[in-house]
Amino acid sequence: MIKSKAVFEEIKGGLVVSCQALPEEPLHSSFIMGRMAYSAMEGGAKGIRANGVEDIKEIKKQVGLPIIGIIKEIYPNSDVFITPTAKEIDLLYEEGVEIIALDATKRIRPDGKTISEVFPGIRKKYGNQLFMADCSTYEEAKEAYELGFDCLGTTLNGYTDYTAGTSLPNLNLIEKLVKDFPVPIIAEGGIWTPEELKQVYELGVYSAVVGTAITRPMDITKRFIAAIQ
Repeated sequence: MIKSKAVFEEIKGGLVVSCQALPEEPLHSSFIMGRMAYSAMEGGAKGIRANGVEDIKEIKKQVGLPIIGIIKEIYPNSDVFITPTAKEIDLLYEEGVEIIALDATKRIRPDGKTISEVFPGIRKKYGNQLFMADCSTYEEAKEAYELGFDCLGTTLNGYTDYTAGTSLPNLNLIEKLVKDFPVPIIAEGGIWTPEELKQVYELGVYSAVVGTAITRPMDITKRFIAAIQ
């Protein structure tokens, strides 16, 4: 399937909703994620971010929105778990997701290499595929841009050892990325309220992803409980 950059127009200025539930979470079910995605579409979402081929297949049955696809897989001796190897990229490519997102941090990947070592080969092999770089720092985003990623996300800011404790959403980082790089900047991570979503759009982001605040009732409940304890 040839992926056109026109797909970016479908999510421009709109909200992408992340519909994910890991095996240890109460809502872990492809059926539930499919209905979650349908609910998000009915609410006005312009795209879906989803984890795993089974969930993606079910979501495709329910909605016709562009999908940012990932596969979370934990490998020994590596902290990289968002689409970490060629195996996961192959599966997502074969499934035909519009955008494949992968960890683009400086961390060592399961094969012992860095993103700068592996992405040129990925870009060459999948020349017609759109790729999103999940970054945690400005420097990582700069490298991802230079490597040829089609869009840059702030997904992992605050979630790497060297960015832990960062206040999210990181408006300063988002503003710098929007200013410095002429590719779609997608704000993702720590957007909990409509007011915060509005803030990131005022900075000029191309699109934004919201997950937990919409699709994880357990975590939402915990926030309310914490407020009254």
